[in-house]
Amino acid sequence: MGQMTNGKGKKEAKKEEVKKEEEIEDEEEEIQEQDGISVHTPCKIPTSSQSQEDLEVELELQLLLSFATYPLRKLKGPHRHFVLYGIMEYMRSSFNRPFTAQEVLDLVGRFYNMDVLEPDSDDLEFLTQEEDFRLPQSYFNKDDS
Repeated sequence: MGQMTNGKGKKEAKKEEVKKEEEIEDEEEEIQEQDGISVHTPCKIPTSSQSQEDLEVELELQLLLSFATYPLRKLKGPHRHFVLYGIMEYMRSSFNRPFTAQEVLDLVGRFYNMDVLEPDSDDLEFLTQEEDFRLPQSYFNKDDS
């Protein structure tokens, strides 16, 4: 008979230990939740730095997505300003705020060497070259006939 009581005593003691451990865990969870950190949300970052970091990541992702429509290699050619404007409009529609050309170029500069994208002196010479335009004489002869 003494052995039976001893067995029941051990079981009750184990139950009490388990209850105490559960109470301690509950208290720790309450303390952590008061600090804004829950056991169920690992590595929670304070909201101010998290929102700034999320914004930066979202900006970069949207910029990279814009390159699917407006290839970066065209930023070097004669259509440079049209591509830049297209990227500006893409970013504006993604974030509902205007972006300047300099902001977009700064974002692109995070990923690419901007010196490579600068127009060559040959391109500038070609684009600034002026010629007098005159219709060929044959154009005028056809109208008279």
